[in-house]
Amino acid sequence: MLHEIVLPETKPETEWVRGRALQKVSPTYDHARLQGLLFSALADWADAGRCGRVGTEWRFRIAPPGEIVRPLVPDVAYLSYEALAEDAPDDAVQVPIGAPTLAVEVLSPDDRPADVSHKIATYLAAGTSAVVVVNPKSRTVTTHDAAGSRTYWSGEVVTLDALPGFTLDIEAFFARLRR
Repeated sequence: MLHEIVLPETKPETEWVRGRALQKVSPTYDHARLQGLLFSALADWADAGRCGRVGTEWRFRIAPPGEIVRPLVPDVAYLSYEALAEDAPDDAVQVPIGAPTLAVEVLSPDDRPADVSHKIATYLAAGTSAVVVVNPKSRTVTTHDAAGSRTYWSGEVVTLDALPGFTLDIEAFFARLRR
């Protein structure tokens, strides 16, 4: 029998983090802009390669091995067609059971580091290939995967083994924040 934490749909969404329901913070302009820029970059990459789906605030039902299924809602998610076929039934696509291939979290001022760390660990334990954390305040991007973590600064370009051919120029990315 599948044990699952079922939370009502809320605006903004509610996730299950560190054993409690946690409603996402309504984002500021900077958060929304960076989320939109990442969505666009990932969607362009995925569409060009016809390799998967990209969405914002997309609810996933995630369960690391031996744990309960719980909702997590990354700011941006990529789900490869390898993980969920292109012709999968609509109900499987709308709220997938399983982890996204890539989860992106854009930090908000009220985010608790322990909550963010827990979400990263949960995604990776459940099979997410990489988690990207965008920090608008420090203008950095930190990637997390099975090999560890790496922070990218202005002048560097993000590449991920999980996304062959995808690149993100940190300086250009944050320069678009105030346009």
